[in-house]
Amino acid sequence: MTSSHASAGGGLGRGGRVVAVLGPTNTGKTYLAIERMLGHRSGMIGFPLRLLARENYDRIVGIKGRNAVALVTGEEKILPPNPSYWVCTVESMPLDRAVDFLAVDEIQLCADPERGHIFTDRLLNARGMVETMVLGSDSMQPMIRRLVPKAEFISRPRFSQLTYAGYKKLTRLPPRSAVVAFSATDVYSIAEMIRRQRGGTAVVLGALSPRTRNAQVGLYQAGEVDYLVATDAIGMGLNMDVDHVAFARIVKFDGFAPRRLRPAEVAQIAGRAGRHMRDGTFGTTDEVGELDADLVTRVENHEFETVKTLSWRNSELRFDTPGFLLKSLEERAPLQELSRVREADDHLALQALVRDPEIMDLARGRDAVKLLWEVCQVPDFRKVLSDAHTKLLGQVFRSLRGPLRRLDDDWVGKQIARLDRTEGDIDALVARIAHIRTWTYISNRPTWLKDPLHWQERTRAIEDRLSDALHERLTQRFIDRRSATLARTLKDGRSLLGGVRADGEVVVEGHVVGKLEGFRFVPDAPDRSDEAKSLLTAARRALRDELAKRLRAFEAEPDDAFALGPDGVLSADGLPVARLAAGQSVLAPLVVPFDDGLLDQAQRERVRARLERWLKDHIAARLKPLFALSGAQGLSGAGRGLAFQLVEGLGVLPRQPVADMVERLEREDRKALTGLGVRLGVSHLYLTALAKPAAVTLRGLLWAVAKGHPLPVPIPPPGRVSVEAPPVKEGGAPPGFWEAIGYPLAGGRALRVDMLDRLETELLTASKANAPIREVALGQRAGLSAEELGAVLAGLGYVRMVAEDGAVTWKRKRPQGNRQRRDKPTNEDHPFAKLRQLSGM
Repeated sequence: MTSSHASAGGGLGRGGRVVAVLGPTNTGKTYLAIERMLGHRSGMIGFPLRLLARENYDRIVGIKGRNAVALVTGEEKILPPNPSYWVCTVESMPLDRAVDFLAVDEIQLCADPERGHIFTDRLLNARGMVETMVLGSDSMQPMIRRLVPKAEFISRPRFSQLTYAGYKKLTRLPPRSAVVAFSATDVYSIAEMIRRQRGGTAVVLGALSPRTRNAQVGLYQAGEVDYLVATDAIGMGLNMDVDHVAFARIVKFDGFAPRRLRPAEVAQIAGRAGRHMRDGTFGTTDEVGELDADLVTRVENHEFETVKTLSWRNSELRFDTPGFLLKSLEERAPLQELSRVREADDHLALQALVRDPEIMDLARGRDAVKLLWEVCQVPDFRKVLSDAHTKLLGQVFRSLRGPLRRLDDDWVGKQIARLDRTEGDIDALVARIAHIRTWTYISNRPTWLKDPLHWQERTRAIEDRLSDALHERLTQRFIDRRSATLARTLKDGRSLLGGVRADGEVVVEGHVVGKLEGFRFVPDAPDRSDEAKSLLTAARRALRDELAKRLRAFEAEPDDAFALGPDGVLSADGLPVARLAAGQSVLAPLVVPFDDGLLDQAQRERVRARLERWLKDHIAARLKPLFALSGAQGLSGAGRGLAFQLVEGLGVLPRQPVADMVERLEREDRKALTGLGVRLGVSHLYLTALAKPAAVTLRGLLWAVAKGHPLPVPIPPPGRVSVEAPPVKEGGAPPGFWEAIGYPLAGGRALRVDMLDRLETELLTASKANAPIREVALGQRAGLSAEELGAVLAGLGYVRMVAEDGAVTWKRKRPQGNRQRRDKPTNEDHPFAKLRQLSGM
């Protein structure tokens, strides 16, 4: 048997010149080969991918016309009557056709452990009658010199520079970037993150059909998205406008174990950056740190280790019996530069089928063994090497060796029909596409089916439907059309069309981007995300005229359009526009317009000024007695001091700390204060008119804003004169709050100050008359049970005393701090003076 290498030597003699065009990516090698081919009367070129074959077929058809060009791949054949040029996948090249020119692209794949033996066979044996050209990496030059000694070499420099840009976070990658990972799981997770942060990304995986892959690349090329997340499927021949390639992973599974990418592989993928004369960059992102300096230097300068060994498999097979076929497949390589390929999928399928006695009975004779080998070469595009695929091959072989010598149409129809469904998720559609591609391959075996053209059309139509559905699912999952459209428009600097619907929804360029609540924009995106920021930018640009109109209307609103909520939020026509914050005094809080970046500083100031005018009038109207007291004239020093502290205390002031000032009041002061609504109670001074619910609510809010207390505060229900007051440690409000709203604390309850004063006055009167206390009646007047009354009085410092006849009296305990005041002159009319006399103080 003549070795493949020997036959290559013979091929040189009959095949004319052999030219190796070598260099990095983006050197125009493929363009040169097609130009050379079209300069000959006939030619054939083999590409590593069906996708590239179809792309270049369309290009050549545009030059030479459809009748001059044939397309031959495992899954598609377009054969005009007398084509001059053949565009093929490398595996499908019809080498029995004599052509003047023959070329093989990506010849460095000779070293690939799975498909390399096919490329090696083409390097050694495939020849054009006038010219043969192989295209690929410089790393193949020494091996080609040894195996094809008469080969000529053309070195092609890269048109543009490729430079290392270092590490960047995923969220910081520049537009027109391709992110590379090596598993579907990683690609999907990275794509999800880019969708959330940047609006969307196209996705390219080896498992996608060419139609889906083209559709995804089309989205990227059209500028609908600025990012592409892909496996190393982009490293071979896909022409895209990529400026930057970022490696999110640097380790891939090569079929045996995970390993780091070799420098040449990094360069092949990174070389997608830059087009023609435009420079490109590469770097890392996500889980990959900075690349080694040596690796960077090699990639930038295209300095790689040369290929040392090529994958090889005997191409001169014996078909006498399945055993002889297996033996010839396992023949050792004839040269040290060649390494016998590990068992490929077709070889493994043959090994599995020959274990079936029925298959062995049917595989008798050279023609039957050849047919068995053809069946074993039917690919499983799922790449899972499952028993299901082997069973399918067995069934196909049995049918082809049966009485009809072809596949049964009904059986084929049932197998295909179950794949003609477009429901399901991305993984389900990918699996169906892989299945239907296998059947497309089968339908392209012309003798296996009664009407192969019918089945080719049907399987291609199903693949197209599944591919379109998969493209739609990928787009839905990984592209936010709204964000992508807005980002593109913002980048272009074009004006945006926008408006606000009646329900407040903001629509920009036909997409809902959020809601406008007054002057507050609430984006339809996670808070503080990059997406929310871009939506705000878009809304600000699109709503300039709308905001100006709203602001003019806002300033002209009547006062009844505004309201202040218990949470400190100011609203206009029911929409929140600002909040309160601590100001110079408790009665003059600050107005802080909601600032989401929609309004500029001057506009926010106009909003604040209008609300401040309304708020000032609102507080003055609700707390009118306080403002009257604040502006009172003719009071003595003590009177002015008490008035000031009452205003600061929002109308309530404990009496004990200011007792000296009260005692120094002149009769005119007392008369003036009484006229202003001030009551000098037993334990508190207070403004009687501020007990109304509206005044209580506002006082509580103003106190909480001034003190920075959480809102809303627990205001007693209207009409209630006493409420339970939980301790502060259990989440209750502090004593200062209850004082400020006019409900001082005593014995775990808060009593309205006028009711507390009435209660203490009755105690004082009873004590003066030495009369017993009717506790039930006294409690009812204060809205207290007997038990609650006892706790309140005890909290006020009273002691319950029961006489022998059962009469109950309450006496105030002597305050320890008042003993030194015993001989001090006092106002005999003061209630405390009366209490001291009655208590024997």
